[in-house]
Amino acid sequence: MSWQSILSDSLIVASHLLLGGVIVVFCRNRVYIQFPLFFAYTIAEVLQFAVLFPMLLMKSVTGWEYTFAYWVGISLSAVLRFGVIHEIFSHVFHNYGVINQYGRPAFRWLTVGLVSLTLLLAVYTGANGLDRLASIIYLLDRAASITQCGLLVALFFLASYLHLSLRSHTFGIALGLGVLASVELVAAAIRSQLGYAGSTAINFLLTATYLICVLIWLYYLWAPERSPQFAVKAVPEHDLEDWNKELQRLIQQ
Repeated sequence: MSWQSILSDSLIVASHLLLGGVIVVFCRNRVYIQFPLFFAYTIAEVLQFAVLFPMLLMKSVTGWEYTFAYWVGISLSAVLRFGVIHEIFSHVFHNYGVINQYGRPAFRWLTVGLVSLTLLLAVYTGANGLDRLASIIYLLDRAASITQCGLLVALFFLASYLHLSLRSHTFGIALGLGVLASVELVAAAIRSQLGYAGSTAINFLLTATYLICVLIWLYYLWAPERSPQFAVKAVPEHDLEDWNKELQRLIQQ
């Protein structure tokens, strides 16, 4: 076994051990009450590692069995990531009743649209059987990554308007997911151009990024959550509170 493989495997093991630490912090601080879907996502990631890593080392496990288990894990992860995005959306806009009330259905329809587009693209790939199922799961995973990146960018630009502290649990969870999704999209684009030529470097980049994201989650969930420290000023013209009130007035007309 090469030193690259040993280093990559060590990063994978370390990241999932630390992810177990995230679960412990969740239980210790009872944060799972606020973020049950992200809590479920972390548990699913640890269970997926506990199943796949031993399968990779066992000679009795066939390539088909490992591939099937891998795609099952990826599909579960993609579904939970959409749920986590919705959970973050709800936490960010919970103080804006009308925006939250009508934003949730809009987000659900956006998710349905992305999933439908994924299925259509998979149908027209021309693959059959497991290849078509793999295409559906792969595209669904990419759709979740794109949505996470968009959410992270939106939170950065709207943090002051949303009165969202950069030290809040919500921001920390979104930051880790957004960084991970961004690197995954870049890696997928590079891999589509290079093929297997740069697989070792790309895999190392992904495992290192995953470890960094787990450390981000661990830090944000362990550190005390701070309240936003924005200065009190006159309400800006485009403040979300104004949008919320105006939307409520239009609905009541």
